[in-house]
Amino acid sequence: MTGATPAVHDRARSLPSTGLPSYVYDLTALRAHAAAVRDALPEGVEVYYAAKANPEPEILAALGPYVDGYEVSSGGELAHVADAVPGRPLAFGGPGKTPDEVTAALERGVERFHVESAYELRVLAELARRYAPGRRVAVLPRVNLPVPDGSLAGSSLTMGGRPTPFGMDPAQAREAVRALADGTYPHLELRGVHAHLASGLEAAEQLAVAETVVSWATGLGVPLAEVNVGGGMTVDYTRPERLFDWAAYGKGLARLTEAHPGLTLRMEPGRALTAYCGWYVTEVLDVKHSHGEEFAVVRGGTHHLRTPATKGHDQPCSVLAVDAWPHPWPRPAAEGERITVAGQLCTPKDVLARNLRAPGLRAGDRVAFALAGAYAWNISHHDFLMHPRPGFHFLDAEDENV
Repeated sequence: MTGATPAVHDRARSLPSTGLPSYVYDLTALRAHAAAVRDALPEGVEVYYAAKANPEPEILAALGPYVDGYEVSSGGELAHVADAVPGRPLAFGGPGKTPDEVTAALERGVERFHVESAYELRVLAELARRYAPGRRVAVLPRVNLPVPDGSLAGSSLTMGGRPTPFGMDPAQAREAVRALADGTYPHLELRGVHAHLASGLEAAEQLAVAETVVSWATGLGVPLAEVNVGGGMTVDYTRPERLFDWAAYGKGLARLTEAHPGLTLRMEPGRALTAYCGWYVTEVLDVKHSHGEEFAVVRGGTHHLRTPATKGHDQPCSVLAVDAWPHPWPRPAAEGERITVAGQLCTPKDVLARNLRAPGLRAGDRVAFALAGAYAWNISHHDFLMHPRPGFHFLDAEDENV
């Protein structure tokens, strides 16, 4: 998955230097991947896309036929997603919801709320009474469950199974479920239970978490329509060709749905759906030597593609050689086999890839960084040093004008 698709390759070569860096998204590839994920999942399993991973309107729309709804985690995401894909079901999650955000969600008719604390439940109950008269608002208390030993060992981010600001401890969540079930909050409806415990898990680990959550939820002794087992399916930046095993996960979920007929399982993948459809394409500006090592400085950097710096990985990439050199001054080139690719920021943390095998890399060559379809532009510190913003290109075989 490191190499760009042919459509991305062609667009990356055709862009002028002044049009770089740019994000290039292959919507046709995104649809194919989303369709394969959907086909791997059994009946009784629903998919909400976690919009935080990549909220570009074109991405949201392309996913439309393959998801049951969208999960948002702020008032800004709520307004943006509701405008981009109008009429689609939304779930509002995340800690620290403000009263204004909750009110806006109620007024927009948001389908369900993931409640993170007892206080948030009380706030939602009062605001639902005021701003959603005549209907009962669906609620899923979020629980921070203990998990089987070692089941989160491979996670890249852990939001549960230990002290965190996410969700409620099991005893607190049980009280919230009981209050919702016994009519304490007449404007709220207990829809189910939500748990998102970690990100970066393999299929077997994800399934162990799902089994733990379903077992706890169905043991509460109250009727539940659904259990949300969260997202966090792994994306391997060191081996991008190794995808999350959706087929194995789907088979495991099928066993769960068969064991609990009438219970809907819901998941919220983000990165694992969109990461593979995006590339960050840029140009080498300089090749230089420093204390026995070689560095390529490219346009842009981690202020556009933050994850390599924050997660400490090397962003997978491929080099697109450009033979033309339009300048009168000499063209610098790498002398060795390996080189570190850095951006334009005044910080040693502005590194996109280390020890990249790129013999002969020259200024003017282009580099396409893969797995840039999630947590890239939207999570980056755009305005540091005030460099130009990147371009955005959406390639779609269904619409040649995109």
